[in-house]
Amino acid sequence: MTQMGIQITGRKKRRSATATEASLQDMLRAYELMCTARRMAELYDEHRDICSKYVHSTSRGHEAIQLAAAFQIKPCDYVSLYYRDESFLLGLGLSPYELMLQLMAKRDDPFSGGRSYYGHPSLKRQGFPVIPHQSSATGMQAIPATGMAHGLSYLESQKLLKGSNKPIVLCSLGDGAVTEGEVAEAFQMAVLKKLPIVYLVQDNDWGISATGAEMRAMDAYEYAAGFKGMHRMRADGSDFADAWRVMATALSYARKKRSPVLVHARCPLLGHHTSGVRREWYRGSNLAEHELNDPLPKLEKHLRQAGVIDEELQDIKHGARERAEQDFSKALAAPDPDPEDFNSHEFAPTPVTEERGNRSPRDAEKVVMVDAALHAVEEILRKHPEAIFYGQDVGRRLGGVFREAATLAQKFGDNRVFNTPIQEAYIVGSTAGMCAVGVKPIVEIQFADYIWPGMNQLVEELSKSCYLTKGKFPVQSLIRVPIGAYGGGGPYHSGSVESTLLTIRGIKVVYPSNAADMKGLLKAAFYDPNPVVMLEHKGLYWSKVPGTAEAKTPEPDEDYIIPLGKARVVLEADAEKVRRETTCVVITYGMGVYWALEAAAHYKGRITVLDLRTLNPLDWDEVIRQVQKHNRAFVLTEEPLLNSFAESLAGRIQKECFTALDAPVWTLGAANLPAVPLNIELERMMLPNAGKTLQALTQLLEF
Repeated sequence: MTQMGIQITGRKKRRSATATEASLQDMLRAYELMCTARRMAELYDEHRDICSKYVHSTSRGHEAIQLAAAFQIKPCDYVSLYYRDESFLLGLGLSPYELMLQLMAKRDDPFSGGRSYYGHPSLKRQGFPVIPHQSSATGMQAIPATGMAHGLSYLESQKLLKGSNKPIVLCSLGDGAVTEGEVAEAFQMAVLKKLPIVYLVQDNDWGISATGAEMRAMDAYEYAAGFKGMHRMRADGSDFADAWRVMATALSYARKKRSPVLVHARCPLLGHHTSGVRREWYRGSNLAEHELNDPLPKLEKHLRQAGVIDEELQDIKHGARERAEQDFSKALAAPDPDPEDFNSHEFAPTPVTEERGNRSPRDAEKVVMVDAALHAVEEILRKHPEAIFYGQDVGRRLGGVFREAATLAQKFGDNRVFNTPIQEAYIVGSTAGMCAVGVKPIVEIQFADYIWPGMNQLVEELSKSCYLTKGKFPVQSLIRVPIGAYGGGGPYHSGSVESTLLTIRGIKVVYPSNAADMKGLLKAAFYDPNPVVMLEHKGLYWSKVPGTAEAKTPEPDEDYIIPLGKARVVLEADAEKVRRETTCVVITYGMGVYWALEAAAHYKGRITVLDLRTLNPLDWDEVIRQVQKHNRAFVLTEEPLLNSFAESLAGRIQKECFTALDAPVWTLGAANLPAVPLNIELERMMLPNAGKTLQALTQLLEF
């Protein structure tokens, strides 16, 4: 029986298929699904008033290569698809009804519950390959997909893979996406680390309205020749038999050699780019040319040559059309999402909800922040074999530019602690793939000023995954970022980026100010199932900056952990002065804590210093409590003040605590300049310090 129930037994005996040749059963199943995909596309056009409500693409013209690939993927594998891979999903066993639920953004859409576009799957289902979330940003899926292969390679090297299967990753791309720089980063790591991944590039010679000749100097097959170690193959993506042969060879190569393969498949584009950019607007005679390579009549020809009669083909076609039409009507009647559920799954629940362990063990030696972090990572790696640590220069030879990874590679091996190329996008985005296969990554961006190339991945792949999959694929990712200015670091090593990060929903942002908090928060960040960016001030790492001696603390024990989102009172004002209403609270974090403490020494007993420690989630309850207690609030940051997190927080305090305030909310930050200048005197002029903080405090207290 085929998938739709068409009987195919009873014919004369035919030649059996070889390992790289599609069987008659496979060809009949492919024919049935091609007919299904065609009828689905026709239905969407026929019901444009319904189906164009949300933008969608279909697989018309790409069916043969997609089905040939899908039929040969195993349930143990991992798959990264792109928005035109509708036939691939049908080939895996998804029903037209399930895909149509996503088309119409219905409640029971199995991928996102109505939150994401058609053809944007995320699936974790028994008997199917795992399909993690990925964005619409073409080409960006290559990095998380390569991260999956990287994670599998690591687990395999440590004998941590469950079961006897050796899974691989298939990453599907359009040829236009291969021109993206992030694809180059993925290819580079795939060949550098010899990763088990197949890149299936479907080339229909179109972007949206731009042709291949306008967009690229070479096709993906030619481009991949520059990546030494990338096995390359070409396929006729419109011919199911050739597509099957090539995909069988490619998948077998990746499984046995555990090395990357690129398959370049030429396909016609028979549908619209999307429902919003229709083919009749610009295709002209090109559409007729592409129709000459329609995969459906080509497969019909193969089937007739194999002895299948026209009557059987018509029966299959009729059954496929009927199923698609029934499923369309059923999906149309399906319920919409509950509007009250619109905000669920921003974050996955964290297991760390209370402070535990001993913050100051008896006889504990004082440690600097950088050593507290190093010891925390070492304890994590020792306890969790699935944990790894990577980034630029963190490997065996240097151990990090701040020695924050010193000796870790020697202790845990180069598979677990290793250097990456200068690839911030890969460092960030690969963590989405790593955690999808069960690896727990800790990564480092060398300086906050270098995080920008990784922002695409952070925003599109990491931050949205939990929400858009309704909790199926939260991304457990700990991203360490040395930040801040001190002593002439200059414009590319001194920046503060927290306000930009805090505009990204779906990530957590942590900013410790001392060694004990560093260790406790780093542990919590590792165990948090969501993406966490940990900002670590370089000026506090070694307590060498005057006034920062208190950043060095007794080292907490191994079990110490601090829940994210809990602020800490570092300095408490005298109760009597609070009663007399002569006090204020300074709300700050990072280096601001030490500026505030130094300034507060001039107003003994009149200042409370609140260290936020976590910027998202913010401990708003403690902020309100302190503001209402003191009636004066001062928000202090190292960032340029204009349009910053500090200004936003001050505005929120002003609005929600208005009746409790005896003065405007004071703010202080760096001058509103695009970079921190190199010269130390110029840097001093730009940045806040204890003296400037004292001046501002005086103004507030005298208001």
